[in-house]
Amino acid sequence: MATVSSLSPAAGVVIACIESAPFAENTYVVRRPERDDCVVVDPGFEPGAIIEWIDGQRLTPAAILLTHGHSDHIAGNHRLRRRWPGLPILVGRGDAEKLVDPVANLSAAFGKAITSPPADRLLDDGDRVETAGCTFEVIGLPGHSRGHVVFRLPGSPDLVLGGDVLFREGIGRTDFPDGDFAALAAGIRGRLYPLAVDTTVLPGHGPITTIGHERCHNPFVPAAD
Repeated sequence: MATVSSLSPAAGVVIACIESAPFAENTYVVRRPERDDCVVVDPGFEPGAIIEWIDGQRLTPAAILLTHGHSDHIAGNHRLRRRWPGLPILVGRGDAEKLVDPVANLSAAFGKAITSPPADRLLDDGDRVETAGCTFEVIGLPGHSRGHVVFRLPGSPDLVLGGDVLFREGIGRTDFPDGDFAALAAGIRGRLYPLAVDTTVLPGHGPITTIGHERCHNPFVPAAD
């Protein structure tokens, strides 16, 4: 059963985390406190809990942002789209095929063909997404999947919606068909570790962390070899 928790604000936004079984995947709902719209990041296997929370807060989602296309991060897309027709779905260009291909998104391997509506916008490194009063910077970070992206929201501190790249003292798996440990490590060192040490990272699984903590304590990708 999904669990819902409120996270400490960062970058001037209010954040709810809905953790979905069976992979303890984190879906995030991000909003400005003065607004009644929001952004849903990586809707997981328990979309009913996501919809119930959003409706309970009297919010309207403005977009679905996907860090990547694996099934546990896209499984809720159909239900959210049915609840809010026309809700746009955004994903990194290199992972667009995963939304509509159960083999590519790995659900077929578990005996359940999961798909999503196709993306409405394909994202590239350096793009900006302006929605629900927020401007997200798109950072391309392949390695866990070919088209994985993370979303950086500037603030005090900055916020990174990191998907399956950087966990608290861990990293995303790289043993999938389009995984690449060297690319993942290079992206973490080159694109994330240079961010401010107090940057809050919201990972796709597990507890929140900071760039400073991972630079000092991550055993898989040390700040320097």
